[in-house]
Amino acid sequence: MSALVSKVASGKIVSRADKAAASKSEFKQHALLLSFITLSLFGVVMIASASMAFAAENYGSPFYFALRQLLFLVIGLAAGYLLFQLPLAKWEQYGPALIIISLVFLSLVLLIGKEVNGSKRWIDLGVFTVQVSETVKLFIIVYLAGYLVRRGELVQNTIGGFLRPLALILVASVLLLLEPDFGAVVVIVLTACAMLFIAGVKLQQFMALLVSLFVTGALLIVLSPYRAKRLASFLDPFSDPFASGFQLTQSLIAIGNGSITGMGLGNSVQKLLYLPEAHTDFLFAVMCEEFGFIGVLFVVSLYGFILWKSFNLAKIADQQGNRFAGYLALGIGVWIGLQSFINIGVNMGILPTKGITLPMMSYGGSSAIVFTVSFALLLRIEYETRLFAQRAIRSNTTGGAA
Repeated sequence: MSALVSKVASGKIVSRADKAAASKSEFKQHALLLSFITLSLFGVVMIASASMAFAAENYGSPFYFALRQLLFLVIGLAAGYLLFQLPLAKWEQYGPALIIISLVFLSLVLLIGKEVNGSKRWIDLGVFTVQVSETVKLFIIVYLAGYLVRRGELVQNTIGGFLRPLALILVASVLLLLEPDFGAVVVIVLTACAMLFIAGVKLQQFMALLVSLFVTGALLIVLSPYRAKRLASFLDPFSDPFASGFQLTQSLIAIGNGSITGMGLGNSVQKLLYLPEAHTDFLFAVMCEEFGFIGVLFVVSLYGFILWKSFNLAKIADQQGNRFAGYLALGIGVWIGLQSFINIGVNMGILPTKGITLPMMSYGGSSAIVFTVSFALLLRIEYETRLFAQRAIRSNTTGGAA
C-alpha cells in the first residue's frame, strides 16, 4: 500500500501490479477493526473472570462489571459510528475548541468532581461517572495534530511556535496534577513529545524539554509523600508485602502462577479478593495467571499490530499530503502504545505503580467509550487514505486512456 501511495503522490502512472496491490488490500481493510473488537471482547471476558468474587460480594451479581462494560462498549460503538461519518477536516477545524473544552472539563472536575480514594477525577452524571482525563487525552492529540499542520514551520524554526502548544498542555497537566492524576499527565506529555519530535522540532529544544520534564517529574516524586512511598515500594515491594508493596507482590504472584499456559479461564487465585483493582488496573496480572505466557503473547501481538497499523497509516497519510491525518494517527498510536506499555510495566513490576488502565481491556466506562471513538478516528483515517488512493488510480487510468 505504501508503495502504491508514493507512486500516486509523485504523479507516476499506476501499474497493473499497483492495481493488484490495491485490490488485495481490500481483504485487509478490516484488520484494524477486528483487532479492536478482539481486544474489547477478550477484555469483557477477563473483566467477568477477574471481578466475579468482588462483584458478587459487593453488588449481588457476579457479572455486574462485565455487563456494564458491554453497555459502555455499545455506547462507544454508537458514538464511534456517528463520528466516523465526520470528515477529518472537521476534526482539524474543531481542534482549538476541543482544547478549550478540555481545560473547562478539568476545571469543573476540581469544583464538582466526585472524590474516590482521595482523588477527584470523575464527574457524577447519576447513571455513571465520567473520567475527564480520558477525553482530555484524545482532545489534546486532535488539537496538537491540527496545530502542527497550521504552525509546522514555526514549530521547527522558532522557540515561540514550539512553546505555544506546550503552554496549553502545561495548564492541562497542572489541572490533572491537582486531581491528582499523575499517570494521565505522563501519557499526555510523552505523546505530545513524540508528535513534536516527528514534526521536526530542533534537537536542542527537544533535549531541553526532556531534561526539564525529567527534573519536574523527579521533583513531583520527591515532594509528594505518597508518590515517594510508591517509588520505594516499587524498588523493593517484598520489604513490606502486606502494606505498601501489597498490590505489586500480589500481581507478581499472579503472573508467576501463570507460567507458560496459565491455570485456565476462571481459575485465578489472586483475583479472589487478594489482588486489589483486579478488573481495572491489574487486569493484565489476572490474564497472565489464567492464560500464561501464551495469553501475554496474544495480547501484546494485538497491541503491536495496532501500533504498527497506526504508524503505517501516519506514513501513508503524510505521503498523500494529508498531514493532519498523519499526525493524528501517530498521536493515537503513541497514546495506545504508551498506555499499554505503562499498564503492563506496572503489573510486571518494571514501572512504579500508577492508576492507569489497559486500553480496550480494563473496566471503565470513560476509557471504553473514548478508546472506541479513537479507533473510529483511526478507521476514518484508513478510509480516507484508501479513498485517496482509489481516486488516484482511477484518475491515472482515465488519463492514460485519454
